[in-house]
Amino acid sequence: MIDPHGGKLVNCYVAPDEANILAEEAGACKSWQLSSRELSDLEMIASGALSPLAGYMDEEDFRAVINTMHLSGGQPWTIPVTLAVSEAFAASLKPDEAIALTDENGRALALMNVADIYGFDAEDYARKVFRTTEDAHPGVAAIYDMHPRILGGPVRMFRKREYVDFQEYRLEPAETRALFEKKGWRTVVGFQTRNPIHRAHEYLQKCALEIVDGLLIHPIVGDTKEDDTPAGIRMACYQILLEKYYPADRTALVVNPAAMRYGGPREAIFHAIIRKNYGCTHFIVGRDHAGVGNYYGTYDAQEIFNEFDPGALGIIPLMFEHAFFCKMCGNMASAKTCPHGRESHVFLSGTRVREMLQNGQQPPPEFTRPEVARILMDSVKMEG
Repeated sequence: MIDPHGGKLVNCYVAPDEANILAEEAGACKSWQLSSRELSDLEMIASGALSPLAGYMDEEDFRAVINTMHLSGGQPWTIPVTLAVSEAFAASLKPDEAIALTDENGRALALMNVADIYGFDAEDYARKVFRTTEDAHPGVAAIYDMHPRILGGPVRMFRKREYVDFQEYRLEPAETRALFEKKGWRTVVGFQTRNPIHRAHEYLQKCALEIVDGLLIHPIVGDTKEDDTPAGIRMACYQILLEKYYPADRTALVVNPAAMRYGGPREAIFHAIIRKNYGCTHFIVGRDHAGVGNYYGTYDAQEIFNEFDPGALGIIPLMFEHAFFCKMCGNMASAKTCPHGRESHVFLSGTRVREMLQNGQQPPPEFTRPEVARILMDSVKMEG
């Protein structure tokens, strides 16, 4: 089994007999309500999905990640994981004070010891992480909407978030690692997705399955853009695909509670590290991974892996060209395997597929499986 990032799987959950004590302490502390993204980050810190982080980043780690794409301790890391608060709240805190972190309903979930309070330059942050300062980029817009002060420090989580959706698929890193062990998988490839799986995705996954023991389909179910397909519809698509077209003993579907940053190359590394913590030895990196708009080159997310020591990163990236259906070949292919011209290739953009669905047209089987197309068409009808 692959080691977690940093060598040890972090666990910030307190023991059950300590949870009530901390809950009482939280009631006497100052409290801060977390944003949806910060809630996702808290959950992932506590479960070890963001190992070796044991809390929100202090200034030393934040600066190191922004400027060097490594933590201050030297481990590769590309996306800041921060908790931002107002000037007034930050000014009210004393050194090493404990604060309660609450959900959107004001329910306390964790205690945080405030080890650091610092400011940041929003444009510098945006430029270095997202390669743009344009607020049309959703990741940049999120930075500009942040409160002006950042708190760093370790967390102790005494109450988990309550979910009513996807409960059987909400496995944490220790649980996926146990699942892989039970299945006898020594090598596992992770697949990141925030869209329904179409034929090109399926092609990449099955190519990868030829060289590893198992496949983890690991869709993001935290915050995504408004025009992304809702998680419930995507999950229905994944479930029908696995039932009909994938070997049951070599695939697993687990949701990832993370929020999307749309950070392109940097987020590709971030996603790989998260999958390493879940127990994956390999990670699929396709065309325009975690991209948005025209901010990144088609294969920038693959090229960034060359900037890291493979031993320090630990997980093996599997790089794939843009896949398509070739009418002449009669199957899925890529530029590496198909000799025919573009006139024989079936490419459908997400925008074109949405247009087809809204016009009542079923996407062709060269693009997506008929069962998935029907789910997507039904979802558009329900919206109408």
